[in-house]
Amino acid sequence: MAETKPSVWKKITSNRLFLPVVCLLVVLLINVIRTPAFFQISIRNGVLYGYIVDVVNRASELVILAVGMTLVTAASGGQDISVGAVMAVAAAVCCQILSGGKVTTNAFQNPLLLAIVAALAASALCGAFNGFLVARLKIQPMVATLILFTAGRGIAQLVTQGQITYVRVGTYQVIGGYIASCPIPTPIFIAIGTALLVYLVLNKTALGLSIESVGINGSASRLVGLNSTMIQFLTYVLCGLLAGVAGIVASSRIYSADANNIGLNLEMDAILAVALGGNFLGGGKFSLMGSVIGAFTIQALTTTLYAMNVSGDQLPVYKAIAVVIIVTLQSPVFQEFLKARKVRRRRTAEGGSCG
Repeated sequence: MAETKPSVWKKITSNRLFLPVVCLLVVLLINVIRTPAFFQISIRNGVLYGYIVDVVNRASELVILAVGMTLVTAASGGQDISVGAVMAVAAAVCCQILSGGKVTTNAFQNPLLLAIVAALAASALCGAFNGFLVARLKIQPMVATLILFTAGRGIAQLVTQGQITYVRVGTYQVIGGYIASCPIPTPIFIAIGTALLVYLVLNKTALGLSIESVGINGSASRLVGLNSTMIQFLTYVLCGLLAGVAGIVASSRIYSADANNIGLNLEMDAILAVALGGNFLGGGKFSLMGSVIGAFTIQALTTTLYAMNVSGDQLPVYKAIAVVIIVTLQSPVFQEFLKARKVRRRRTAEGGSCG
């Protein structure tokens, strides 16, 4: 008997990105119902304005964090909860160098490139610290990264000497604003470039496959010649480095280093973005595109709740409810339950027709 080919619809629904895309479309549909002008885009003072532009722009830092979170989740089966604090550290180092130690400056006291390199080096060092604890000392990732989650903002405060350091220079504000007469916000380009660069590195080298192999079975990976310790360590370094990029963007938006607020609670949103993207939080196979879609879903949901006049204090409650529903729909157990019910209904229908 010839095998029946799966239908086009079944191929679409079985794709890993199907549910993440559906969830994003549902959130966007709610926005359209609540705000008919949600997709309207206009140009004011030479730049793009509109709800959808704001969603994509504000999601930029979250997209960058979600990419890094995807890598550590896939390789170690755990999450890095320190990325928000690492953002604050990178912002503090960058602004402190640019200001020359002053509380505020209207001109660079040191080269911009030096400040950015130093900030990224500091964030990569934070990632290396986390990676050493997880990969070498085998400490559970959530516990290992809790150290910088707790101490990171204190380190940022030490760097800035407890002050909010302001860098009121147009060149620095370009990173989180606009490039010359370009109407598209710069953070969008940075997020796209970062995601694309990581995607190319993972797919044009053996790194992506190695990360999946280590995440699925680290012991078996060592038997086939993979250095699972180094691969896990490298993913945490990359995660820290990407958190540094996000920190610089966030700092440029507000042209300052605010250690108490930059990246605050973004680590939770990054983890949710990875989960909403259909990635298994226990490690193994992953989808960068799914995480990017998950990041946009989280930001669209946040924008929706604000548009519905939900206060900032109540926002986490509504967001948690929506996320629980979305994650449940993506749960393998729930999907198996739906499949089992579908099979039972089919057998019942066949039994009735035969009778």
